[in-house]
Amino acid sequence: MDMRESGRPAAASAARSQPPSLFARNVLDLLERVEYRRCESGEDFEAISRLRYKAFHSHGLLDTIVEQKLADHLDEVPNCYCFGVFMEGELVSTVRLHHLSRETPEAPIMTVFGDRLLLRLARGETFIDPSRLAVDPQLSSTHRALPYVTLRLAVIANTFFNATSCISMIREEHTAFYHRIFGSVQVGEPRIYPPFTMPIFFYESLCEQNMAPTLQRYPFFHSTALERRMLFAKAPTGELAPLTILPTAKYFPEAA
Repeated sequence: MDMRESGRPAAASAARSQPPSLFARNVLDLLERVEYRRCESGEDFEAISRLRYKAFHSHGLLDTIVEQKLADHLDEVPNCYCFGVFMEGELVSTVRLHHLSRETPEAPIMTVFGDRLLLRLARGETFIDPSRLAVDPQLSSTHRALPYVTLRLAVIANTFFNATSCISMIREEHTAFYHRIFGSVQVGEPRIYPPFTMPIFFYESLCEQNMAPTLQRYPFFHSTALERRMLFAKAPTGELAPLTILPTAKYFPEAA
């Protein structure tokens, strides 16, 4: 299912029969107000590490840290893609994505559930692992679509890298959301993921099975090949990666 360089995702034509729901329209409207930025160093990444801490600490998921920042060595591995979502120039949410392959197996999920993935990686399967999803607590109640706008990056990554599946470590209260939106299912029993103390669940969404219906139900997850390349392609030597990437879901008829 290689959709990386097609002008449109393969499932796009399947969703033309009905207009987007009011919920989908609200997410699309918010997409019009945001921009994505790859943030791997500098002030933007500092802001992301502070937002992570602020969000996790405000929900009682993280003990107090003097520096009030949350970052680790997995932010610096070659297969890491760290993004900030900005609205009117202000950072409002963030997510970190790792593209796991046989050659690049580093990712948060490998520190907890690596035994469930090593053989699959050896067989050539690849995965996208979204982590450190954080929304500004002051905006989470007024902009309820922000998690969808942010996790849209994971859907785009699965398409760009032609991944086998999206694999997620999530808290129990989020399992219904991931099952409903992405068709994710539980793999094995939950485990502990330091520095958090609550059980963490391993959920997986197979792209071949779930990508088409996800795009059909939620047209805001659509993206053009150009947007995918700007988000995830490595810049040629001597060239700078694009600072700002604008969402492109609005260019699809089913999102109109």
